[in-house]
Amino acid sequence: MSEPHVPAKAPIKVPLEAGKKYFFCTCGQSANQPFCDGSHKGTDFAPKPFTAEKDGDAFLCQCKHTGNAPFCDGSHAKL
Repeated sequence: MSEPHVPAKAPIKVPLEAGKKYFFCTCGQSANQPFCDGSHKGTDFAPKPFTAEKDGDAFLCQCKHTGNAPFCDGSHAKL
């Protein structure tokens, strides 16, 4: 599998709604970071669907190297 593009080396704070389904970008090419806009088409990548467990802000990964996608785990500090 190819390496993802790194749009930023810091997480992004986004508001999430409990029960809503989101599609996290794994390729790093989306213009709608950190969410998928279909830019992965024709690559080895696919979006990661997730449903928010609660209302509120979350810090989502933008380096695409987290071990806890879609959430930031600090992996950007090692890039």
